[in-house]
Amino acid sequence: MALPSDPPRTPPTTGSLEDAAQYSGGKTTRIEIRGEGLPVLLAPGAGAGSDHPFMTGMRDRLVAAGFRVATFDYPYHAEGRRAPDRFERLVECHHAVYERVGALAGNAPFLVGKSMGGRIGSHLAVPAPGRVFLGYPLVAMGKQTPRDVSHLAGLGPMLFVQGERDAMAPLALIQTVVAGLEAATLEVVPDADHGFRVPRRTGIDAAAMLDHIGSIVASWMRSRRR
Repeated sequence: MALPSDPPRTPPTTGSLEDAAQYSGGKTTRIEIRGEGLPVLLAPGAGAGSDHPFMTGMRDRLVAAGFRVATFDYPYHAEGRRAPDRFERLVECHHAVYERVGALAGNAPFLVGKSMGGRIGSHLAVPAPGRVFLGYPLVAMGKQTPRDVSHLAGLGPMLFVQGERDAMAPLALIQTVVAGLEAATLEVVPDADHGFRVPRRTGIDAAAMLDHIGSIVASWMRSRRR
């Protein structure tokens, strides 16, 4: 698989700040915001935090492409636990961060998420210029039956970036889902699994893959604000 040339990987250092969002019980979650430009809220997948190499790599590429990117951790990860919180708490935390990021930016951010982070973001009944799913987990780990995705209808513009070999979103299934959505686009990454890893024979390393995905996402988000 040959990948096109992409934006530089080194993000600008201006416009960085730390903030926090508050949700029920007076609990808070830390938010880190970097870059300048259109606001983006980037959510992590299950078992990983905002410091995961995929997350920091994607953040840096979007910042370098001219976006203002906010990252955060769900409560379970911030508290040092391995198992994700219950669904309702994940949504509550994500919504609080969305509200805070939107208030700081002055307008609604793009909702971008890796795996679980994208799925939780899809359950926010909020305005957004677009939603990006980096490996939507259509089939839960260890399960055979696809999740209910009826809530995706009417969410507005959506971009699904899916690995061709993603066991959590078999290609035929995700193609059917996207085909049934009015404003959805599917980008398939050849040879990639759920974590966007590809066989060594491709010659594509993690940095090149991040360059490729970052370019796809940045181009799509720019097209939503023309």
